[in-house]
Amino acid sequence: MKKDISFKKYSLARCLIETHKMINFEKKSKMKNLTLILLFITFASVSFSQEKLVWHEDLNEAVAISQKENKPLMLFFTGSDWCGWCIRLQKEVFFKPEFTKWASENVVLVELDYPRKKAQSKELKAQNSQLQQQFQVRGYPTIWFVKAEKNSSGQMNLSQLGKTGYVKGGPSVWISGAAQILGRK
Repeated sequence: MKKDISFKKYSLARCLIETHKMINFEKKSKMKNLTLILLFITFASVSFSQEKLVWHEDLNEAVAISQKENKPLMLFFTGSDWCGWCIRLQKEVFFKPEFTKWASENVVLVELDYPRKKAQSKELKAQNSQLQQQFQVRGYPTIWFVKAEKNSSGQMNLSQLGKTGYVKGGPSVWISGAAQILGRK
C-alpha cells in the first residue's frame, strides 16, 4: 500500500508541475499573441496614416482643385488593364512614397483610362476620347502636364507645359524629368 500512496503522491506532484508548466506556457502564448496583435495594429496604423494619392477621373473636378490650389494638372493617359508599360510605370514610380510626396506637393493627378475590360460610363469614355484627340495621344503611357486657364470668353483652356511617359530609373529619375517640365527643381 505504501507504493500506491507514494505513486499517488508522485502523480499529484507531477500533475501540479505539469499544470504549472501549462499555465506558464499559456501565459507566454498569450503574451506572444498580444505582442503580435500590437505589432499588427501598429503596422496597420502606420501604413494607413501614410498619405494616399487621389487620382481624379473627372477633368472638371480636377480643374477646380487645380485652380484652388494653384497647381498644374498631370494627365495620365493609360490602359490600366492591358498596357504593360503603364502598369510598370505605376509599380516603379507612381506607387512609391517618393512620388506620393512629390505629387501631393506639385500637381493634381488625373487618370484618363482606356481599359479593355473595365466598364466605364459613357460620359467618362467621351471625356477621355476628347482629351486623347486634343492631346494627340498615340501611345501609352503618356503623361501631359497642363495648366488650366480661362480664356477671354470664359471657356477653359488647357495650356500644355510638356509631356513624358515611362522613364527607366525609378521615381527619382522620373520626378527629375517632370520637375524640369514644370520648371521646378
